[in-house]
Amino acid sequence: MDISSLYNVNSDLIKTAAYAQETQAAEAAGTTVGAGNSFSYILNSAIDNINLTNSYLSDMENEELKFAMGETDNTHDLVIAMNKASTALQYTVAIRDKFLESYKELMNMQI
Repeated sequence: MDISSLYNVNSDLIKTAAYAQETQAAEAAGTTVGAGNSFSYILNSAIDNINLTNSYLSDMENEELKFAMGETDNTHDLVIAMNKASTALQYTVAIRDKFLESYKELMNMQI
C-alpha cells in the first residue's frame, strides 16, 4: 500500500511512514535513500518539533495573559493550551536527552 499517494494530509505521522516505506524499499533494492537526505530529514524534523513546541508555549502564555487580565473567563482553553505546551515540552526534552545519550555513547566508542 503506497501511503505517499494520500493528498491533503498534513500529518508528520504520514510523512514518517512514507519515509520509512521509502527506506525499506531502498534497502530491499540494495541502495540507500541518500546520505544527505536522511540527515536533512532528521534535522528538519527536529527543527519543526522545536518550532511547534515554541508555538504551543506562546499560545499558553497568551491564554494565561488573557485570563489574568480578565479578558476571558474560559478556563477550558487555558487548560488545553497548558497541557499542549507541557506535553510538547516533555517530548522535546525527551528527544534531546536521547540525542545527547547517543552522542555520548558514540564519543566513548573506541576506534
